Amino acid sequence: MEYTTNKITVRYSETDQMQFVHHSNYLKYFELARLEWLTVLGVSYSEMEKKGILMPVVRANLDFKTPLYFGDEFQVSVVLKNLPRATLVFDYEIINQHNQTICSGTTILAFLSPLTKRPMRCPEILLEKFS
Repeated sequence: MEYTTNKITVRYSETDQMQFVHHSNYLKYFELARLEWLTVLGVSYSEMEKKGILMPVVRANLDFKTPLYFGDEFQVSVVLKNLPRATLVFDYEIINQHNQTICSGTTILAFLSPLTKRPMRCPEILLEKFS
């Protein structure tokens, strides 16, 4: 399964002294794409948390190709690598307005029980959405 965000414009506050988008923002862009996709699928992250489904990021990997700058437009594509079990593995690619790959990466999210803080299986409600 794959999803691509609408165009996003780099805000001035996301840049650093070198006038590049600060590296920490790329994980925020990944999260934005992930949450936007879940919303499109009809999944509310806050409702999941209320039902006791926690999904922390347990691993992140980023590969920077070329920087984004203030005012650039970009889109984030996110791909679910395989059906979830106790983890979700997502691949990402950020493409700018010139169709250049800016950054690619992967995040792994685990399903955790709020009571035990131990891994648990993917809830059926999510499995249905990703099948």
